[in-house]
Amino acid sequence: MVTAEMVKNLREATGAGMMDCKKALAECNGDMDAAVNYLREKGIAKANKKESRVAAEGLANIFVDGNKAVILEVNSETDFVSKNEEFQNLIVEIGKTILSGNATTMEEAMALSTSEGTIQELIVAKTAKIGEKLSFRRFVVLTKEENEVFGSYLHLGGRIAALSKISNTTEDIAKDVSMQAAAMNPRYVFRSEVPESVVQEEKEILKEQAMNEGKSEDIAIKMVDGRLNKFFKEICLAEQAFIKDSDFDVATYVKNHGGEIKEVIRYEVGEGIEKKQEDFAAEVMNQVKGN
Repeated sequence: MVTAEMVKNLREATGAGMMDCKKALAECNGDMDAAVNYLREKGIAKANKKESRVAAEGLANIFVDGNKAVILEVNSETDFVSKNEEFQNLIVEIGKTILSGNATTMEEAMALSTSEGTIQELIVAKTAKIGEKLSFRRFVVLTKEENEVFGSYLHLGGRIAALSKISNTTEDIAKDVSMQAAAMNPRYVFRSEVPESVVQEEKEILKEQAMNEGKSEDIAIKMVDGRLNKFFKEICLAEQAFIKDSDFDVATYVKNHGGEIKEVIRYEVGEGIEKKQEDFAAEVMNQVKGN
């Protein structure tokens, strides 16, 4: 009989998922050593050895069902794997699972059940099968009211994903907002979201620029506010010139179509991840050594 303690011990020994350990023990009639060999033969026990590698490639995607939407990012080590059908199916499985669940944190999401165990166990299994470190990096779930719409846009096959929630307008307008976010990469949606520390730092820079142009400090300080507005128009989505009609900013474009921007989320695959730099010769040697 396979006990929970046996499964726990095998997981600690191999780093494999709970369902994989349970299956291995059942296949090997509870023989721990045989179960370890079983997992090694399947490649599953090696998955945890890939944890030190950097996964900064991959795909982002968006899934919508009625009044609920999820945007997520799943990473791989190489861009080649992002074109792998197995990897793409993994993202779909994760997205649909989160969409049908109620997770709000990554810990809760990892514990959700899929058709192949939990999301955590599914990632371990796919890591072993695909042969690269895979990482479910982040997600956000949005819900909307009946008078609101979602707009989703994927760029470069999922390298960039943008999800917007807009009230009192159409999905086409919401999609336009998502396209703007994908293309222009705003740091914030609204001016009110910009931290005061960022504003103060920019004010100092703008003041120094004006003084370097020969302006007195008093004049430079007066010039800051005008130049600060330009800064906001660059970094805030709502104030950016709309790419389809630069006569309007994005908020005005949406307002002209009866709507109001509620929320916009943009993911770019690998942003903020420090990629490991490795020359080709070192990479070949690592492969030869089995790292």
